[in-house]
Amino acid sequence: MRIGVPAEVMAGESRVAVTPETARKLVGQGHEVRVQSGAGLRASATDSAYQAAGAQIVDAAGAYGSELVLKVRAPLPAERALMQPGTALVGMLNPFDADGLAALAAAGLTCFALEAAPRTTRAQGLDVLSSQANIAGYKAVMVAANQYGRIFPMLMTAAGTLKAARVVILGVGVAGLQAIATAKRLGAVIEASDVRPSVKEQVESLGAKFIDVPYETAEEKEAAEGVGGYARPMPPSWLERQQVEVAQRVAQADIVISTALIPGRAAPVLITEEMVKSMKPGSVIVDIAAGKGPKGVGGNCPLTEADTTVQKHGVFIIGETNLPALVPADSSSLYARNVLDFLKLIVPPAAKGEPAASLQVDLEDDIVAACLMTQGGEVKRKS
Repeated sequence: MRIGVPAEVMAGESRVAVTPETARKLVGQGHEVRVQSGAGLRASATDSAYQAAGAQIVDAAGAYGSELVLKVRAPLPAERALMQPGTALVGMLNPFDADGLAALAAAGLTCFALEAAPRTTRAQGLDVLSSQANIAGYKAVMVAANQYGRIFPMLMTAAGTLKAARVVILGVGVAGLQAIATAKRLGAVIEASDVRPSVKEQVESLGAKFIDVPYETAEEKEAAEGVGGYARPMPPSWLERQQVEVAQRVAQADIVISTALIPGRAAPVLITEEMVKSMKPGSVIVDIAAGKGPKGVGGNCPLTEADTTVQKHGVFIIGETNLPALVPADSSSLYARNVLDFLKLIVPPAAKGEPAASLQVDLEDDIVAACLMTQGGEVKRKS
């Protein structure tokens, strides 16, 4: 197949869907890989590196004119216009964007959204949410450390002792766990909170203290277990008790990193304005859910402003919406491997000496069926 790799044009997006490493593997499978000139530069992948891997360097029309287009983000209208009906598209296409999917269907594209892959053992190798959340959790701590006016570890000097920073992590999914591990390496004292009791052991194994909020009803415990690796909305009774516990810890914290997201829903409010007011001057909040609050405003904190850093009540609130793009080389490396694993399901590797296979959409495959968003001019996403 002719596989196109265009440059990402969305503001702030520095990742690329194919690296020289994965380009070499695709070429080895008999595919013709077309990379738009400069597509990988922000991810430290030069045109010459792609050429050495066997890829062709083309313009935008050449990349989008391929049979299969590999992207990081959903295409903008100008990008859709460059693709012919029947083109296959793989990327992070936002399965909950009904208007965006309708536009892709109207363009006659066969689209696969990698975020929709089930959270199963078989799908781990193509789990883009986890691979990018790992990077986001790491970078959130580094961004916080850069903004914070003090150091993270305890430091004993002849001039006196500096206390270790107190870090609170809200939401202990992949990003939260990576944030704990990174903050621990920097010498911070860490506490973490999550609605799922099953993560307590993971939190403690990384050297953090779990903020425990007991469950008083069967409904609360059932909701806390989550579904498919994701948290579920908790009953108001439990959320009220959790907010009291978290508020006490946040008031004492130097750094707060919030990571709580529920797919298809607005991010829950975990850090109220009153909690921000209780924090010490110079404290830092990194809201990974920035831009995903109710009606697209705020995040886990209603004071968060997407893609900017603001200072409210003496506290810095960082609303970076694309943390993985701040580490583009490694983010692209992981994402490209995710893409390569997914392609094995829709373009099976040919036997040695045989021509490369064409696109195969096997709806009996649970991963392919879950990721298929549009085909034949229709939206296929399962609700």
